[in-house]
Amino acid sequence: MSEKEQPRIVIIGGGTGLSVLLRGLKKYPVDITAIVTVADDGGSSGRLREDLDIPAPGDIRNVLAALSDVEPLVEEMFQHRFTNSKDLDGHSLGNLILAAMTSITGNFTYAIQEMSKVLNVRGKVLPATSHSVILNALMEDGTVVVGESSIPKAGKKIKRVFLTPEDSAPLPETIHAIQQADLIVIGPGSLYTSILPNLVVTEIKEAVLETKAKKVYICNIMTQAGETLDYTASNHVKALYEHVEKPFIDTIIVNKTNIPASVQQRYDEEKAKPVVFDVNRLERMDLDVIAGDIIKLDQGVIRHNTVEVAKILYSIIEKMD
Repeated sequence: MSEKEQPRIVIIGGGTGLSVLLRGLKKYPVDITAIVTVADDGGSSGRLREDLDIPAPGDIRNVLAALSDVEPLVEEMFQHRFTNSKDLDGHSLGNLILAAMTSITGNFTYAIQEMSKVLNVRGKVLPATSHSVILNALMEDGTVVVGESSIPKAGKKIKRVFLTPEDSAPLPETIHAIQQADLIVIGPGSLYTSILPNLVVTEIKEAVLETKAKKVYICNIMTQAGETLDYTASNHVKALYEHVEKPFIDTIIVNKTNIPASVQQRYDEEKAKPVVFDVNRLERMDLDVIAGDIIKLDQGVIRHNTVEVAKILYSIIEKMD
């Protein structure tokens, strides 16, 4: 890597976790590419996907907002969700703009590129696939649940997730970004509905296995009912390995801070509890374990601390030089 060349980071995920991480990482001198799931079928995203036959825009919208460098009011407008309207109720303006741009250009990826210019996005945002896909889950009892939003509600143990159509292809730019990356970051986010929908795209999976980039997994802080109930950190990694079909992670970042009992109580209602970080087991899996003070409370909700996680990731990059 030359002195002038910024280290290239590819972050794979979706949901709130990905956008939270990117807000911290964009402040560093790095070249960011976010590969984002488009399998969401709930809320505004799901309605637009069904009505217009476009990839789900919601996670893309959140990532664009996170990487944007515009006045706070412009970002707030882009993220604004309409209420008290029969036709627009629940829709976010950003989703509608992406849908309109896709309709005008006939190309969802081009719509993202144009919105990136408008929002002065620091980095590149790429969908995991360039067309509409459906996420399915094969459960341990042999049943198949169809649709991203239906999977956690099924209340069953997930064996594996897969996309239909199964031959869903990524953009050439997505594969190129993975091949050229210095660091690949997986997560944070819902394991089966935000992270794995990207990694079950065959060409993405193969590119991640083949790239020489260092691969880091940011482990979730809390378990999720309907997805990762009672999962330890090593269970999360095992699920990743089973879907990618080979061990591929070099480093795992875990939380070392105790979660206040009052906050845990709130999560009890959701049948969620702190992930057990079974460090000995992780080390036996040949993982470099980095434990950090990586949580913060946001209105009673536990989030990854974007400043601390970004600092850890950048320190990994510095050590690679």
